[in-house]
Amino acid sequence: MPARRSLPSPTPEAQLRTFIARFEPAHQKVIRDARRALRRRFPTANELVYDNYNFLVVGYCTGERPSDCMFSIAAASNGVGLSFYRGALLPDPTHILLGSGAQNRFIRLPSADVLSEPAVEALLAAAATQPRTRLAATGRGRLIIRSIAKQQRPRRRSREPS
Repeated sequence: MPARRSLPSPTPEAQLRTFIARFEPAHQKVIRDARRALRRRFPTANELVYDNYNFLVVGYCTGERPSDCMFSIAAASNGVGLSFYRGALLPDPTHILLGSGAQNRFIRLPSADVLSEPAVEALLAAAATQPRTRLAATGRGRLIIRSIAKQQRPRRRSREPS
């Protein structure tokens, strides 16, 4: 009997590209640009990816556990946001954080340019100090696909017929 050949598994980067491609082009651009900016600013952070029912989430973490998360890119059909895992504890003198939960806060990302605003840069810096595990001083973080939901909400807004 001939040996069975298995197809090579897609790389995490290829899987993430597939997840991002499900969004509208404008949202794809924001996700890619925000990811590039955050990767540049936090090169040693691990990216934990969850392609969940409601959101595609790319968490920036000091380790490989969700509790090591500092902040995440969170994308749904209605847009892209930057979610702060422990946002309720962050100093927010300009009141840009949205949400009223006990832990999480977020900002909307109409473009990745928002990440370079001084108030957002201050939030990112403060969030990077919150996890118990600190970011590595050198090296490069890993991209880790943590979960892929079998059922998901549409990643693009449905168009109403005219």
